[in-house]
Amino acid sequence: MNIGTAKPSEAELAEAPHYFINNLSVQDHYTAGMYERDALELLEKLFKVHDTIILVGGSTLYIKALLHGIDEIPTVTIEAKEKVREIFEHSGIMGIQEALAKLDPVYYSEADIENPRRMMRSLEVCFSTGNAYSEYLTKGAKTRSFDIVKLGIDVPREELYRRINERCDEMLQAGLLEEVKFLIQFRELTPLCTVGYSEFFEYMDGKMNLEEAISRFKQHTRNYAKRQLTWFRKEEDIKWGSAEELFEFVTSRTE
Repeated sequence: MNIGTAKPSEAELAEAPHYFINNLSVQDHYTAGMYERDALELLEKLFKVHDTIILVGGSTLYIKALLHGIDEIPTVTIEAKEKVREIFEHSGIMGIQEALAKLDPVYYSEADIENPRRMMRSLEVCFSTGNAYSEYLTKGAKTRSFDIVKLGIDVPREELYRRINERCDEMLQAGLLEEVKFLIQFRELTPLCTVGYSEFFEYMDGKMNLEEAISRFKQHTRNYAKRQLTWFRKEEDIKWGSAEELFEFVTSRTE
């Protein structure tokens, strides 16, 4: 998944030590809770030799897991997964939303109901345990042994979307379609039910032409960025600024 995940280039990886790059197979089971455990273990080692570590994100769920902790969610059964998959295949996201609204109205009222993976995961827990997904959410943040400074690069929306479109074009030029063809054998795995892969799987199924698949790829990437911004804007303690302003801020703190 070198191209579809926008993995850092070899030159970028050589600029500074990176972690959690090329550490998993697409077939490996990995969760935000497992990432919380692994990242905290790594940070404990890194803080023995460095005063400042930079976390770059990314997935809001994984960021939340590391900075504030994540709840221990029960393992779901295969039967529950199959039941949810059947609902999704038959009725789409609306079917998932309706089922979750009945089984867990508390979580449904506060969740991102347009996020298929999040909705399906929550419903799987309901079917598997017989309890509401919200019962496993503690709401409380865990205490960390390090200080957290949150920085957000503020980019005008028009400029951000232009960069997203350009990056999508660069990924296609780098061989994204060839990567998708190689990975189609794993298309049912969770890591591949994502933007940049699902659109081109549908193209290869003959459900749309290439031009439409590329258009949806760009649109879905912009939509994902918008959801990320919405989540980050709710974080009251983020310092927003241009890349130059934030660089000066970080430099002044570390000198």
